[in-house]
Amino acid sequence: MSDESYYKLAKVLDTLPNGFPSTDSGVEIKILKKIFLPEEADLFCDLRLAHETAEQISERTGRPLEGLEDKLITMGDRGQLMSVNLGGTHLFKMVPWAFGIYELQLNRLDKEFVELNEEFMPAYGKQFFSSTPQMMHTLPVETEIPSHQEALPYDRVSSLIEESQSVMVFDCICKKEQELLGNRCDKPIEVCMAFAPIPGVFDDSSMGRTITKEEAKEVLKKAEEAGLVHMTNNFQNGRFFICNCCGCCCGVLQGINKLGIPASTVVNSHFYAVIDPDECTACGTCADERCQVNAIESGEDAYEIIREKCIGCGVCISTCPSEAIKLVRKADDAIVEPLADEMEWYKERGRRRGVDFSKYE
Repeated sequence: MSDESYYKLAKVLDTLPNGFPSTDSGVEIKILKKIFLPEEADLFCDLRLAHETAEQISERTGRPLEGLEDKLITMGDRGQLMSVNLGGTHLFKMVPWAFGIYELQLNRLDKEFVELNEEFMPAYGKQFFSSTPQMMHTLPVETEIPSHQEALPYDRVSSLIEESQSVMVFDCICKKEQELLGNRCDKPIEVCMAFAPIPGVFDDSSMGRTITKEEAKEVLKKAEEAGLVHMTNNFQNGRFFICNCCGCCCGVLQGINKLGIPASTVVNSHFYAVIDPDECTACGTCADERCQVNAIESGEDAYEIIREKCIGCGVCISTCPSEAIKLVRKADDAIVEPLADEMEWYKERGRRRGVDFSKYE
């Protein structure tokens, strides 16, 4: 009976637009058993992608109200769902596997979990990164956006910070996972950030620490100096995180580097880099130390950008000693604007995957 709860949960997660594919080995069920008790798996399946109070969930599902809020709060603490405390009013919603349950396991990682996730990643990555709209949108290094090319607010990393009322910084789960696997990265680890439009939302969070907007800008500066790629939600309004990613650890960039999926279907980007061969001194810094997706190669007399692999992050530009690299905005007909908000993203992703998740809206 208990296994039925996990198979039910796996089916629900795969019905959500983000997906959660089944495997021949059943590793996805092993992962869910690692995270959920059977009764928790059943309760998750009764939630929706929109926030609700315990009272609303009880009324909608017929579950007894007594003790329900406490169960949901505990599940939130264990990273099994999204839980928000707004001045004593608790709101809850289901979240997909990624970006969602996986990332919420940040403080509960152990070697068994990361080994299971590593086994699952090829199947999950193949499904997840082969469908659009992409989950992530590249935010270029803002100082490298040409002054004569107007960048819309959703392309400017500063706009995300300025629009927020609460900011939290926390460790990169991808780097933590790879460290547990024995693949320690030399890049800074406390570089990922969450944002909210309400003050004080992260004050009691155990995932990270609250910081000011100025401190958030310093985090971005540190990430840029380390050659990390800024990425955020691939929708225009209500974006709630910035990941600062390296090619050796990041699960998203591994879709390009390890799984060989075209960059344009893994991340959305509105820019690309160009190297002036007359200015390039062929020092190799851009290719060897900066590019996180192997999009730069040595040419006959100068280094060259592999256009179809470039994700337009701009981290190769600032360290070029001859200032031979620049960022260029794509032609209008090559730009795919992010959808309006998260729910519109879910709907379009669900349509393209052919899944009906209306029960969970």
